[in-house]
Amino acid sequence: MKNTILLLFGLLLTTAGFSQKMMSRTGEIKFEASMPTFEEIAATNSSVSCILEESNGEFVALALVKQFKFKSPLMEEHFNENYVESSKFPKSTFKGKILNFDASKVSSSKSTYELEGELTMHGVSKKIKTKILVSSNGGKLNVTSNFYIRPQDYNIEIPSLVKNKIAENVKVLINFALEAK
Repeated sequence: MKNTILLLFGLLLTTAGFSQKMMSRTGEIKFEASMPTFEEIAATNSSVSCILEESNGEFVALALVKQFKFKSPLMEEHFNENYVESSKFPKSTFKGKILNFDASKVSSSKSTYELEGELTMHGVSKKIKTKILVSSNGGKLNVTSNFYIRPQDYNIEIPSLVKNKIAENVKVLINFALEAK
């Protein structure tokens, strides 16, 4: 019995040794929803948390919605109160996987992978599939991607008065420097 417990404990330690999580609490998400000839509609959130499980490519990110910063405080207020209702829906999450991820093959040159999973925002979850670039630099994994979302897919209502000033497809850019934890 004692040997069985020691064997199981040893297997758990060995498995844990091969399984490494890379993470960041200072990841960045930017979005751009500007239309030509109108005021710029763009924001950045530089305190996004992200975890990548190197052994299987599982990828999770969490952004607090109120952390998106705009050039205009009034635009930020409208974004939080009228569009994304950040007091009601305080966070956005992504849970997915980098397909065919192999940490041993990541180098300083960018490798392209498929990222798929579920983006939850404004209380709505939608499947996302996009390309993601991964490279290593000084013990960190750099992860970048961009994709488009449509506000109406997440039940974000744009008033008709400003509908023509906001892009129908919003460009989202992610940038994470992940470290072993």
